[in-house]
Amino acid sequence: MRNEQKALIEMFKDCQPLLTAIGDETRQLIMVAIMENGCYPGIRVGEITKKVNLSRPAVSHHIKILMDAKIVNVSKQGTMNFYYLDPEKSRLLHLKTLVEHIELLMKQCK
Repeated sequence: MRNEQKALIEMFKDCQPLLTAIGDETRQLIMVAIMENGCYPGIRVGEITKKVNLSRPAVSHHIKILMDAKIVNVSKQGTMNFYYLDPEKSRLLHLKTLVEHIELLMKQCK
């Protein structure tokens, strides 16, 4: 196996939690709701539940998955939590790098 292939496999493994998190349609809707609200300070769970028509526990569950995948971040203000996409800490850039490497390997296959 070539070094490029080994690196690609490692990148896929590194991106698996991210791919799993964004592969779910419900989490995609939650991400859109967060993005529609703008950046910092973010949006509260109650507002997200209204936008995506899910229960509060369901939204909280999906937000935890997005946070574990380092896509969504939280800002705590007193007892309130605001969820937002943090471009500086987001793992989404890892996905971009993965896609770029796949494209390079595809070009080499011509």
